[in-house]
Amino acid sequence: MTETEQLAVEITTASGIFEGHENSVFAVAVFPNRRRMVTASYDKTLRLWDLEAGAVLKKMEGHSSGVISVAVSRDGQFIASGDLGGEVIAWNGDGESLIKPIEIHSQPIYSLDFSPDSTVLASGSFHTTSVLWDTKTWQLQGNPINCGAGINCVRYSPSGEYLAIATTANIQIWNPGKRECIAKFQGHTAFDGAHNVSLAWTPDGKQLASSGIDRDPTIRIWDSSTWKQVGEPWKGHTDVVWMIALNPTGTLLASASKDYQVRLWRLSDQRTIAIFKHTNPVYRVTFSTDGKHILSGGKHKMISKWAVPLPEDILQDHVSHASFVHFPFLLHLIFFKDVSQEDSPKEQVADNVGSHSWPVFLEKAFDTQTQSMSSNTTPFNIVDSLSRLAPTVY
Repeated sequence: MTETEQLAVEITTASGIFEGHENSVFAVAVFPNRRRMVTASYDKTLRLWDLEAGAVLKKMEGHSSGVISVAVSRDGQFIASGDLGGEVIAWNGDGESLIKPIEIHSQPIYSLDFSPDSTVLASGSFHTTSVLWDTKTWQLQGNPINCGAGINCVRYSPSGEYLAIATTANIQIWNPGKRECIAKFQGHTAFDGAHNVSLAWTPDGKQLASSGIDRDPTIRIWDSSTWKQVGEPWKGHTDVVWMIALNPTGTLLASASKDYQVRLWRLSDQRTIAIFKHTNPVYRVTFSTDGKHILSGGKHKMISKWAVPLPEDILQDHVSHASFVHFPFLLHLIFFKDVSQEDSPKEQVADNVGSHSWPVFLEKAFDTQTQSMSSNTTPFNIVDSLSRLAPTVY
């Protein structure tokens, strides 16, 4: 077992379950108001949910085949859904259809994404094209973008200037307004011919994360100024990584896989800090708008809600299963001591995880402090001692 694996909390019980679909759940999206989410299923329906009550607000019908993609506009005014037959339906934020199903693609629509200003919807189909829709008229906007290979994912950059497209052959970066491809690179295809599956931009737009199929079930990070890979691939999954998503602060990444796991990674050091165990393949994952929860769905026909673990939760789990603790990780906890004491709900710390590193002076302070400790000092004694020492070195 690697050091990364040793520090990961394994969680088997979700904090909430949303049941109602009659077949696999292929898509999930949350609303910016934090109160609702929408899910899409192979049962040909979508469901609008109250996140707090866990209740279905509306069953949305209209598709003639399994619904496999869904997106919510940034302003929360629109929902878009795509199905296996290539049909798109636009809905208002309350789940009422705005247009009749339009069969613009001849093959499955695996991905949808709204532009940051909510004025354009991009759809990506396995028949190699991405189509842009004007959300005022729901008419096609300009010519389709022909990628020359099946499309698995489309994602607007945070600024809306670029549209990243993951295909079976490469990753393409487009200027959607000019219909100009400004970059193209193999991505996961360079590794044993794997397909590029999912994409996620960091909030500052400086990096793009991608995931691959079973030939390369990794996560890779790309520098958007050079489109070169940053660091080593993130390894841990053993099968297709169907979807990746970043939390609102861009410090954590969640990945959903056919290997029955959702993994939670910290971007600062590429560690897996939590593994959420499922009983079936997981197709989709996203964060709640506040970043405190992960929502995942797949073959088990429901959405599971998981609390993002806190540093102290990770430490407790690790100590209970191992005879030692990675000491720099203990130092990391000190940075969250004041925050967790100030905020009554512990989970308010969650979206700060991974946003700090360890200063040299604190590591030196750690060395000085631990030299005077006895050999039977426990990890919790060390945390307590360093917590008292920390204010003197901030």
